Amino acid sequence: MPIHVKSEIGTLKRVMLHRPGQELEHLVPGELERLLFDDIPYLRAARQEHDVFAGILRGQGVEVVYLEDLMAGTLKGRPQLRERFIRQFIEEGGNIAQKFKDQLFRLLDGIEDERELVQKTMAGVRMNELKAGGHSPLADRVRPDSRFILDPIPNLYFTRDPFASIGCGVGLNYMYSRTRRRETIYGSYILEEHPDFAGSTPFYYRRDYPFSIEGGDILNLSRRVLAVGISQRTTPEAIELLAQNIFGDDTAEIETILAFDIPSFRAYMHLDTVMTQIDYDKFTVHPGILGSLRVYEICRGDHRDTLNVTELDSSLPVILGTHLGLDQVTMIRCGGKDRVASEREQWNDGSNTLCIAPGKVVVYDRNYITNGILRENGVEVLEMPSSELSRGRGGPRCMSMPLWREEV
Repeated sequence: MPIHVKSEIGTLKRVMLHRPGQELEHLVPGELERLLFDDIPYLRAARQEHDVFAGILRGQGVEVVYLEDLMAGTLKGRPQLRERFIRQFIEEGGNIAQKFKDQLFRLLDGIEDERELVQKTMAGVRMNELKAGGHSPLADRVRPDSRFILDPIPNLYFTRDPFASIGCGVGLNYMYSRTRRRETIYGSYILEEHPDFAGSTPFYYRRDYPFSIEGGDILNLSRRVLAVGISQRTTPEAIELLAQNIFGDDTAEIETILAFDIPSFRAYMHLDTVMTQIDYDKFTVHPGILGSLRVYEICRGDHRDTLNVTELDSSLPVILGTHLGLDQVTMIRCGGKDRVASEREQWNDGSNTLCIAPGKVVVYDRNYITNGILRENGVEVLEMPSSELSRGRGGPRCMSMPLWREEV
């Protein structure tokens, strides 16, 4: 089944998740900032919360597939592909990994089960896991054996960001932080080699492009309109490349890209942390962006590979309504009119809703004020626990990559 995502609200039929693994237990206080976490989640509880999330989706008729299973299925029975994957993973693991590349290869290649291999690359490798030989006389005395030769990849459960489903194609992203760039290795192998996707999925962005862009900034508003955030993690240069590739594909239906210029700091790291669509005519929004938000309309230029860009001076509801063909759009404020509640619940992903059908969303239960306002506006709210998962700064939309939605 190839990719088919032409809206944010069409009934969700197939989604990719990643169940948190050992990579979370390899977080330590001194590395939290570099690895983009604010605290260390308790793995057992995080898995329980994530299993509730997957259970809610299955209960709504959604097929849930896991990143680790798709990757293992891609490698199974293909020894040359498996070797290429291991060597590439080590190559992109940094300077210390390169110093021990032969030992790392022997360790990883010695893991016979493909799923176990994939999970090990996610969890990271410590010095004391390598066999003796090839160590550094000075570094071994200065640094403990517990130091990582291959870093863990703890952000993997936010499957939305490494690649983005765009219509029937995909953007395989160049991530903002070096910490997350290896995440896209899995996507590249799955999309190019797995039988569900190989040969049938056009690429609108590649992981070796020079400008950062992440999936949390990409919203499929309709089959003809795409929204992309200019944010802490997505650059305008990347959006230009994305637009040129989409408009250069004769099979793509997208005619307009709306670029939303939002404040560039961690609390608003992606567009979907401050705005998501939840029904035909309803959006959640964090009030903090409304005063400073600038929106640009990008269309095909008069010549190939050229773009026409226009800054729009209407209000956000008018812009959205015009491009979606609606007379009125309701903007539901995260936290309501209470500034303290708004800032608190946005920080805990109150705006990061996952729409699984028109007017039906999955949300974190902790954002009770926003959830109550959603219900008052006729939205069906499915709540999940989030005490541990939210420590990574992402909500239900961040934790899910839709692969197939029904059209609306």
